Amino acid sequence: MYKLHHQLKQDTFYLGHLKLCDVLLMNDARYPWVILVPRRENITEVFQLSDADQYLLSTESAFVAKQLSSLVVADKMNVAALGNIVSQLHIHHVARYQTDEAWPAPIWGTGSTVTYSEGESLAVAEQMKMVLKEFLE
Repeated sequence: MYKLHHQLKQDTFYLGHLKLCDVLLMNDARYPWVILVPRRENITEVFQLSDADQYLLSTESAFVAKQLSSLVVADKMNVAALGNIVSQLHIHHVARYQTDEAWPAPIWGTGSTVTYSEGESLAVAEQMKMVLKEFLE
């Protein structure tokens, strides 16, 4: 049975789900950052998904990246599945700007997390839900 990793639960806000993936907002106001987690048990790598699920993940990921980039007018979208700390397969979608604190380097290990206030998290979550409503179930 699929269960969201406790670290992802702790670090994110649940936005809803697509056909395959849960959609999460990372609680770090420095970057517009959405994470997709396929609702499949014991999966740590994309290649472990069925061919159909790999296709669906690719489609959902491209949709999320496009919608997030358009919403926040990103200079670049970073899309990555690292899994070095949280092994459960999850795909990061991070909007980047040439003016952000880590540019042009990766965001991991740079600076300190800036958590959203309650009002900010609700506003950002609603914006994301609006641009993803076409696919959210």
